[in-house]
Amino acid sequence: MSRTLSDVLAAIAPVDPALFPVAKAHLDNLTKPRGSLGRLEEMAERLFAIRGGQTPVVDPARIYVCAGDHGVAEEGVSLFPQEVTRQMVANFLAGGAGINVLAATAGVDLRVVDAGCLGDPFAAHPRFAGTRVASGTANFVTGPAMSLAVCTEALLLGVSLADAAAAEGIKALGTGDMGIANTTPSTALFCAYLGLAPQAITGPGTGLDAHGVRRKAEIVGKGLARHSDVVAAGDPVAILAALGGLEIACLAGLVLGAAANRLPIAVDGFISTAAYTAARAICPNVADYAFLSHASAEPGYAAIMSAMGQKPLLDLGLRLGEGTGAALALFLMRASANMYNDMATFAAAGVSDGVV
Repeated sequence: MSRTLSDVLAAIAPVDPALFPVAKAHLDNLTKPRGSLGRLEEMAERLFAIRGGQTPVVDPARIYVCAGDHGVAEEGVSLFPQEVTRQMVANFLAGGAGINVLAATAGVDLRVVDAGCLGDPFAAHPRFAGTRVASGTANFVTGPAMSLAVCTEALLLGVSLADAAAAEGIKALGTGDMGIANTTPSTALFCAYLGLAPQAITGPGTGLDAHGVRRKAEIVGKGLARHSDVVAAGDPVAILAALGGLEIACLAGLVLGAAANRLPIAVDGFISTAAYTAARAICPNVADYAFLSHASAEPGYAAIMSAMGQKPLLDLGLRLGEGTGAALALFLMRASANMYNDMATFAAAGVSDGVV
């Protein structure tokens, strides 16, 4: 990987706030009451600013589904066995998963990343991108999930995916995940970065009952206690290494890489938002480039959004992951860009603008 993490962070600049009123002036001159397309107009303004004042563009778009396994699965925090991670990766490659259907419906390219699945490397496949960092993580209850070096390598893997996409002419990215037990490290990361309590945001994940959720919250609490010194020190990469996952770190790197390449990125649900939270802690400027796609049905997600001061684009009760919400958000982002670019102005259409 050619770039260091410090190189990437140095390349991430905030968007120019002076561009927002320029975009708004254009939107207000289109054949509609001012502001009548609501958040589509907000998205268009941000897409215009991300592109430095150039015409908003979203297509072609690509979602990277990043997969990895987690040592904390040995604590019984998921109803599904770890081999399901590999089985679902095979399903992504075969085109049979929910994300395959929704990405195709939305007209979005889909790539799969084995960031850290257990077992031997997969056979080559045209949908694969990147190279795995390690074979799963350790159990964060008994030690760090990853070393700092491994975590940094996973972050840079995500950056390299964004770099490759930008070099190919991709104009927008989306995040997706796969990893049995990955709501547990995600919950731990939300607690560590946002100061939330495990009991307040731990959810059922793959379908745990109330007893299972309570036990899962206890496991998250044990992990936070085990790494309390790291959390207190506040180094966001060290926190990610202690509590995170290889696919989560890869997705955090993808967010960083998108911002470094001035690409908008649609962030999927619970796990992807944990990755975005890590990326935002590493470099707050990434917030300018990220569109949170949907309100996860995990019960703690509302509290997470409140702590972050953000509002997702959609609320459809989704909790599948895989990038399914990102595919839908990318369609909305395309609609926003097309509205900005293709609607007639009042003057061109011969319509009175109603301004007195």
